[in-house]
Amino acid sequence: MNISSIVVQTLPKFLDEVVQNLKDCEVCDYHLHDAKGRIIVTIEGESVSEELEKLRVIEGISHVIAADMQMAYSEDELNAHMEVIANGDAVPRMLNDDDIDIRNIQYNGDLKKKDDLSTFTKKFDKTER
Repeated sequence: MNISSIVVQTLPKFLDEVVQNLKDCEVCDYHLHDAKGRIIVTIEGESVSEELEKLRVIEGISHVIAADMQMAYSEDELNAHMEVIANGDAVPRMLNDDDIDIRNIQYNGDLKKKDDLSTFTKKFDKTER
């Protein structure tokens, strides 16, 4: 199970409307807000992909300026990735292979620059052992 906190930003004049829409949308749990238009909610999901789907619903609510994940916890995925790390080489084999063309190494860096997050997370959710 994954649990993530989301900071939602809206203009103060739309605060009550956005808070009510978040409470009614059934994809998140509302926790608190301030007068500046910052709202804290949490989402849960079986995978990163499911959480991103819920985040997209929140982003689509009228008058939401931004909705950003701040903290995330995933016990099952963490354990799977820790197992891969514990049973793998400290340095990925490809980094020590002089025959691999550097253009064939896939960089998975900054998620904000990903055009297709759903495809990325589906691949990420399938931890290779």
